[in-house]
Amino acid sequence: MSFEHPNRSGENIRDVEREIMKRPPEHNRTNLDLDRMNMMVDLLGNPQDSFRVIHITGTNGKGSTARMAEAICRSYGMRTGLYTSPHLEKINERIAIDGQQLSDDDFIDSWDQIKDLVALVDRKMEQENKPPMSFFEVLTSMAIWKFADAPVDVAIFEVGMGGAWDATNVMDADAAIIGPVDMDHMQWLGDTVEKIATEKSGIIKPGCTAIIGRQPHAEQVMPILEAAAKRNNATLVRDGEEMEVVSRVPAVGGQMATLRTPEGEYRDVPIAKFGEHQAHNALAALAAAETVIPVNGQLDQDLVDEALGSVKVPGRIEQVRTSPTIIVDGGHNVNAAQSLRAAIEENYSFQQLVGVVAMMGDKQVEEYLGVLEPILSEIIVTENSWRDRVMPVEDLEKIAVRVFGPDRVTVIKDLPDAIQAAVDKVDAEDDLGVGYGHGVLICGSFVTAGDARTLLTEHMAADLAKPKAERVNPPVVSPEDANDAGKTADTADAADTDGKPETDDVINEILNAGEEGLKFTIDARTLGNTDKPAGNTSGTSNA
Repeated sequence: MSFEHPNRSGENIRDVEREIMKRPPEHNRTNLDLDRMNMMVDLLGNPQDSFRVIHITGTNGKGSTARMAEAICRSYGMRTGLYTSPHLEKINERIAIDGQQLSDDDFIDSWDQIKDLVALVDRKMEQENKPPMSFFEVLTSMAIWKFADAPVDVAIFEVGMGGAWDATNVMDADAAIIGPVDMDHMQWLGDTVEKIATEKSGIIKPGCTAIIGRQPHAEQVMPILEAAAKRNNATLVRDGEEMEVVSRVPAVGGQMATLRTPEGEYRDVPIAKFGEHQAHNALAALAAAETVIPVNGQLDQDLVDEALGSVKVPGRIEQVRTSPTIIVDGGHNVNAAQSLRAAIEENYSFQQLVGVVAMMGDKQVEEYLGVLEPILSEIIVTENSWRDRVMPVEDLEKIAVRVFGPDRVTVIKDLPDAIQAAVDKVDAEDDLGVGYGHGVLICGSFVTAGDARTLLTEHMAADLAKPKAERVNPPVVSPEDANDAGKTADTADAADTDGKPETDDVINEILNAGEEGLKFTIDARTLGNTDKPAGNTSGTSNA
């Protein structure tokens, strides 16, 4: 980091984000290789070799598992780096050190440190008639450089897509976690689970510990993963064999589970997330932490309990409001829908649950909705802010009608209005006015989840931040001052090149009614990420 001159050019985080995210997506069919990343880490001096690595792939559960593994390592006093995707609200979320996402200045400084090298790689690729670095390759390079510069003891990397050709695969993992392998991103990874498993097995490197989660298609997938482990002389740790979830019971705010790993048994571990799948994610994270934490034998259970009991995963079966209950989930494939449904059935007793759904056009939409149909009273179909990829509401309506029938489907194009309508529906049925048994589920995409979180996050009223004297006796504004203020505002609006409000301005326009209910004074245009470029401002293609 440039400690003497952090963000020395005074750049704005939104401008830097746009500069990075306007680059090609990571799944361009012409860049499914590691040529650009290998050149970049060579230019950087191979900083990825300076820390231990936990590398995580799988169709679902990567982000949760990554955060759990990071928390356990940090509980032991190790300095940690965490790289996840997609981000829900702000690009800084992707890179964290010691559990704290990079500040705006740190993120900008990391970009400043590598952008000249990015230009060199782009120039070399152009000479070879190859594409420039993708936005995900740039962000991965920033994370690697930042972690080495910190320096961290262990870095936990979530794969963007696949495994073998993913930008994160320039690293040789100490622990390679492969979660459930299912059908998703078929246009890039293959149209069978066998092909997808082969891609994901690419993160298993010579001499590593290969940690294999529960597989919904075990008969087809396990032989491929086991063969990759054998080929690389990797230590194999499989869920259900070398490790297992011995028992689990739901608890307030999550669950308690007894977990057995190759190093021992951890009894009644608190896990601050709902769903059986999260117990298995915790198991994989624990086995990976045992691999990289420099102690012999079983880890200290008190430290493990503290770590796993404190992990929060934004946008993954996340309850963001009560009275009525509002749950946000970014899962977008069939496996994610199954986990979501199971968690809701196990932990909630809804008499009425209204779904608010916006999905991307390249997903298995009908299958996803079919899984959730039994738990939803009705569904409101809508659109999220990524206009280039979101399924048009008219097309989503046709599919929803096939699954739910016309009487249970409502169309509201703008997400804020859709959420408000869902809240109104459950409030109308809540005779007691306490919200028990009535809820709203907002789901279908990480972009949808991020938009919803932006809209639903509670903020202190701006007036409360003023000194008491100003609130009681506001300053008198003369007509001349008012005119000057108007001119200043006009100038600021003109300087906003895209004509959209800044995120902070957007937040200040959101009225939060707390436990009393929910009212919006904005429309979809006020979301901070309405101008997502082709690359995807909200994340990788895991939308």
